[in-house]
Amino acid sequence: MLADVFILLLAAHWAADYPGHTDDQARHKAEHSALGWRANLSHAATHIVLSAVLLGIGAVLTGEVTLTPGATVLALGWVGISHGFIDRRWPVDRWMSLSRQSGFKAHGGAAHVDQAAHVVLGLLPAALLLATVG
Repeated sequence: MLADVFILLLAAHWAADYPGHTDDQARHKAEHSALGWRANLSHAATHIVLSAVLLGIGAVLTGEVTLTPGATVLALGWVGISHGFIDRRWPVDRWMSLSRQSGFKAHGGAAHVDQAAHVVLGLLPAALLLATVG
């Protein structure tokens, strides 16, 4: 079931981060203001909703995805919290500084590190939780 829920979460992530991501959210989500927090939280909520929808579709249409309410709520909460945290931008900046990636960052690398963080720190733990508890 791990592969099934991971693919569903990854598809939801891409849908939320690209076609579901407004210009306003992208522009403001890292700001230290009420507007920034609203943009960040609304973007994270998009991730939670799309993840819930795709997991639900997977559970209905396949015999491979079995969801329990508690694990699903925890996994969806983790998707939203981790996504919102990473999207504040300072965690990616801090990582790239600590790992001496200034050249990579100067050439657009932050977007790639951002996506890797979402997959490794957000989606994979959620998928593991759903696969082992769900």
